[in-house]
Amino acid sequence: MIARAGLPLGVSIRADVEYRPDRPQSYRARVRWVDPSTKQRRSKSEAFSTEGAALAWIESIRQLAHSGVDPARATLTLAQYGEAVMGLALRGLAAKTLDPYLAGWRRRVVPTLGDLSVRMITNGAVDRAMQGWIADECSRSTVKNSLAVLVRVLEQAVRDGIVDRNPARVTGWQHDYRRAEDELDDPRALALPDWQTLTALADALVSRSADSYVGWGDVVIFAACTAGRIGEVSGCRVGDIDTGAWLWTVRRQTTPSPGGLVDKGTKGKRARSVPLIVEVREIVRRRIDAVDGRPDARLFTGPRGGRISTAVLRDATHWDEIVTALGYEHLCRHGLRHTGLTWMADAGVPVHVLRKIAGHGSLTTTQRYLHPDSASIAAAGDSLTAFLRTPRSPDGPQLRVL
Repeated sequence: MIARAGLPLGVSIRADVEYRPDRPQSYRARVRWVDPSTKQRRSKSEAFSTEGAALAWIESIRQLAHSGVDPARATLTLAQYGEAVMGLALRGLAAKTLDPYLAGWRRRVVPTLGDLSVRMITNGAVDRAMQGWIADECSRSTVKNSLAVLVRVLEQAVRDGIVDRNPARVTGWQHDYRRAEDELDDPRALALPDWQTLTALADALVSRSADSYVGWGDVVIFAACTAGRIGEVSGCRVGDIDTGAWLWTVRRQTTPSPGGLVDKGTKGKRARSVPLIVEVREIVRRRIDAVDGRPDARLFTGPRGGRISTAVLRDATHWDEIVTALGYEHLCRHGLRHTGLTWMADAGVPVHVLRKIAGHGSLTTTQRYLHPDSASIAAAGDSLTAFLRTPRSPDGPQLRVL
């Protein structure tokens, strides 16, 4: 089915919306026009999940064309637009500033936001990108330079009339960076103390949720016992679980995007194996049975079968209210991951194994979970005393006094 929508633009443009029921995004909006300077026929198209979104896109192109903006430029991705206008965007900067700005563009902005069209860059998208850079342990200056070049490119988009405001002009990121630094310095302080506390939290969240959905408790316990990120738990499929060896192969994560929640590769871009301890195996069996063991089925979903995100879990369970009532007001959803890694470290998991389970890129990050508690320090002192009181072999190193 094709719905025609002739648009009386400054440039003669034809537009249509095509319905393709076999596609995930079933509505394709297309605009066509003749370039007045080259006389060549040109077209642009975008796919959408609803007809309303497709028509809204056509209307936005119509408005841009009326204001003199080339439809081709208006539909460029951020990466394409940045390449086209980078000279203008960075004009006037000293040479010593250009290199870090361009590095921030290539290494952080383009991989994170580059495939979105300029008009789809929102405050929320920029916030999530920035939080990702902080979580990747980028330095403060690196985050600053990456934001600065993004601001300049989108400021040029404002001048070109593609967007009416600059969504990259975010404030308060320095506070977020300081909070992330505190978390990275002592993640153990954000962990739950024991199994009883974890199950009490899970039960309380289930009780506070609509219809007391048991799945929220399953997610919380599974995330803590595997040290998985909530997005990774959401991205887990039945086929990723080996119930023979009781291993979970972490292959993907669910993350927010301007079009909704989507699945993509893990944060480190590499699959990793995580052990499934006895305490979560019954949960896993029950979830597999609930979907008849289909390998492509999600192991964990919301009550209506939808994808889970940290924000979905927070809102559905009244997370902030519950953790405050339990005396753990500092606990965020990522604290479940800190809990799992802290418990594994205290259980004596070697640091090189813990690093693989966590998927950390840096050993330094993993070592932060190894900070000994007071009992461990006292035990270390007892071990040293026992060592010194044990007679040494005469064949060992000897100090000769001359």
